[in-house]
Amino acid sequence: MATFLYRLGRLAFRRRRFVLLIWIAVLAAVGIGAGSVSGSTTDNFTLPRTQSQQAIDLLEKEFPQASASGATARVVFEAPDGRSLASSPHRAAVDSLVAGLKTAPHVATVSDPFTSGLVSESGTIAYAQVTYAVPVADVTPAVSDTLRDIAEQGEHAGLTVSLGGNAVLDEEGSRAAELIGLVVAAFALVITFGSVVAAGLPLLSAIFGVGVALSAITIVSSFVDMASNAQTLALMLGLAVAIDYALFIVSRYRGELRNGHAPEEAAGRALGTAGSAVVFAGLTVIVALAGLSVIGIQMLTAMGLAAAFAVTVAVLVALTLLPATLGFTGTRLVNGRFAGRRTKAAEGGRRVTMGVRWGRFVTRHPWKVLLASVVGLGVLAIPALSLRLTLPDDSMASPGSTQRVAYDTLSKGFGPGFSGPLTVVVDARASDDPRAAAEDTSRVLGRLGDVAAVRPPVFNRTGDVALITAVPDSSPTSEATVRLVADIRDRSGALEKGSGAQLMVTGTTAVNIDVSGKLGDAMVPYLAIVVGLALILLLLVFRSVLIPVKAALGFLLSVAATLGVLVAVFQWGWLKGLFGVDETAPVVSLLPILLIGVVFGLAMDYEVFLVSRMREEYVHGAGPTEAIITGFRHNARVVTAAAIIMISVFAGFLLDDVALVKSIGMGLASAVLFDAFVVRMTIVPALMTLLGHRAWALPAWLDRVLPDVDVEGGKLRDTLAAREEAGGTPAPRDHEPAAALVR
Repeated sequence: MATFLYRLGRLAFRRRRFVLLIWIAVLAAVGIGAGSVSGSTTDNFTLPRTQSQQAIDLLEKEFPQASASGATARVVFEAPDGRSLASSPHRAAVDSLVAGLKTAPHVATVSDPFTSGLVSESGTIAYAQVTYAVPVADVTPAVSDTLRDIAEQGEHAGLTVSLGGNAVLDEEGSRAAELIGLVVAAFALVITFGSVVAAGLPLLSAIFGVGVALSAITIVSSFVDMASNAQTLALMLGLAVAIDYALFIVSRYRGELRNGHAPEEAAGRALGTAGSAVVFAGLTVIVALAGLSVIGIQMLTAMGLAAAFAVTVAVLVALTLLPATLGFTGTRLVNGRFAGRRTKAAEGGRRVTMGVRWGRFVTRHPWKVLLASVVGLGVLAIPALSLRLTLPDDSMASPGSTQRVAYDTLSKGFGPGFSGPLTVVVDARASDDPRAAAEDTSRVLGRLGDVAAVRPPVFNRTGDVALITAVPDSSPTSEATVRLVADIRDRSGALEKGSGAQLMVTGTTAVNIDVSGKLGDAMVPYLAIVVGLALILLLLVFRSVLIPVKAALGFLLSVAATLGVLVAVFQWGWLKGLFGVDETAPVVSLLPILLIGVVFGLAMDYEVFLVSRMREEYVHGAGPTEAIITGFRHNARVVTAAAIIMISVFAGFLLDDVALVKSIGMGLASAVLFDAFVVRMTIVPALMTLLGHRAWALPAWLDRVLPDVDVEGGKLRDTLAAREEAGGTPAPRDHEPAAALVR
């Protein structure tokens, strides 16, 4: 692989104009394509083999007029100054708005607040339930715009009107998070390289990669259901890994220039060494993200595949466009105007770098450093023992948004459980007395402790399937509501035994509980798959048994500590004001699985980039400790810069108002912080010091079986050295040797 990438780097360098034109053409093509389609996103779930999905399927068959799988909206009305909505002008306004809802596009049914009992006891709050004939995936912006127009009409009539439900599409949010992340990344790159030109290349790569990836995802979203947060995750990872991968290759290119190689040769060598690490690091991220599809939840599959595609584009950009742009800069990357004397001295080998000093400190005190790091991460992981999962609902919407106002208004008027009613389905087709079975179920539900209200059964046309709505006392995300759903389902056996009827619970709250349960059950198997993959890949890369094992254990520590931080901030509310968390709630159920996939890939990035240089030195005769110090000398500064950039990009999303995006940003930023600085740059060298030569041991039989992928480019370096001794590889004619330009 190293030899192939060496040739690819030199080819892209020589044919730089052609390569650049190809990428510009690709970006233009997908950009035009994205602008000509109307991509749509959804958070709709289909959960085969779950009770909630079985109930939805039955309702679709027996209650087609209810559109059980259709989109829904709630239009919430509140009278001003505590007045009654039953008063003449206010009731007339509500009736007019409800009539307008009935004629809106794709509307199947609209419940009238006054005839359906959807008015609060105080008479100040009411709502109309709107059911659409199309699923959430087919809801167009025009549908949401119609709802907003009706809400605006209500405001003009003196009412406070807010909107909730999955038919209300989010308005376009701010891009401040991305901009802040890019600004911090640019600053870190300038500090690292001391050169605006060198700093600009990773940013240019990131812009190209993200532009192509997001445009392509937009095109795909017009043909398939795409999760609403798929583009956000693709943007996060696309920016972060594109900058990181370019950073490693540019840093190696500068090093090759300082070693006296001509620019084209330096580009080939940089891609043959650092490029190999980029390929394997990118592959681990791609496989981990694509592996999310095995869980069987469409939303998670879409997010994983979209992010994996963004990482794939980032790798392709790093291997082709980046060496082409190096051809336009030549030797200007070596001497930066903004490099201070300390930086120049460190790069010229005249000063001991901070990375070397840290490496020496760790190798002198391995036991103390190891214990402090493991204990510290262990303490941070303690809150993860209290992890609870949920799906985002309107209670997690942005403060001040119409969805959040609607949720808070309904909770004020009807109680916290009103926004998450349970739909209890009584399948009495095998019962001798279906009506009695449904009425018995209704009475049982009314006697349960956490049920605030039970509405009378509604039967299908044949009278053998009933639909009962139960309103919990507690909020949809509370632990009490989870226990209530389990309690109702536990009574199904007794009902079926006594009357032959089957009882099922569905509705948004029950679906969320089933999704969270499925994701929680999938976490350990998925973690086992990811860890097993890490062991195999790192075994191939480093040809060692113990290094993959300690890499996997370090990854588990990072994940546990990150989950602990998420629980402490988002579930317990510690420092929530500092991070802009408006309301505590269980951790979003998608996040732990997503975090495992993403953090695994990022952890392997730093493991490959840092340890591959150590192996490169070790196989060329350096002792174990000396190899560690040399690895820090060459890569610690770049790994530190890469981690800071990635943390900055992710942390920028803490400024987003959406709780899910905010939690993803904090989770990924914390994971990179722990994994890069505590695990890879502290625990890893401490363990390797204690293991000594055993860290690199590989049984002879396994050494014969495993293919030699040569990630560190050792064979390439030997081949090129032999060629130089034989008088080959002349410097390209259009450039001077870079060594002459280095002071």
